[in-house]
Amino acid sequence: MTNKLPDIDADEGSSVDALTFDTPPNRLTVLRMIAVPGVVYFLSWRTFQGDLSACVLFSLAAITDWFDGYLARAYKSVTIFGKLMDPLADKFLVVSTLIMLQHLSRIHPYLVMVLICREMGITSLRALASSEGVIIAAGKGGKYKAALQMVAIPFLILQISLFGVVSSDAVGTVLMYASVALSLSSASTYAIDFFRGLKEKRRLKQQKP
Repeated sequence: MTNKLPDIDADEGSSVDALTFDTPPNRLTVLRMIAVPGVVYFLSWRTFQGDLSACVLFSLAAITDWFDGYLARAYKSVTIFGKLMDPLADKFLVVSTLIMLQHLSRIHPYLVMVLICREMGITSLRALASSEGVIIAAGKGGKYKAALQMVAIPFLILQISLFGVVSSDAVGTVLMYASVALSLSSASTYAIDFFRGLKEKRRLKQQKP
């Protein structure tokens, strides 16, 4: 679908100036970014205590992802900083942790490679779409993918036996494979939406007298 780019000076329906930085949702986004080196640091201990600390910190950071979005919608405090940094903070958290887990041989490198390439590709596609005046809305597939990753990573971090039946890293690996499937599916959807948007934009342009 084609739309004009949103006005960066104000966000319709927002109760704060779109250029404001100091809002509760933005503070949570910053805290999530600050948590990234902490998660990597605790994982570098290579001990159960370190893994447990990394798991708790990652989980708290993941929860802030939902909470800052809720606050932004509930109090209509949508800002340019939040629109830019909220998704980036998620990527920093997930990608940094996955790279560290791969370094510790807790996840297959091909899984990490596919996920990182997908994120880079979609980010580039969104930037290109924005420059062309095409809006690509976030789909449910991408949201489910992110949720699966946020759930899978703590299982990969802990490496404990669950009820004496299965190891947590096995559960985490299955969830990560599911997230990869959703990643590729949602990526193809975004690409299709992009080209449809370009065609619609061209059609509307040709209709103008």
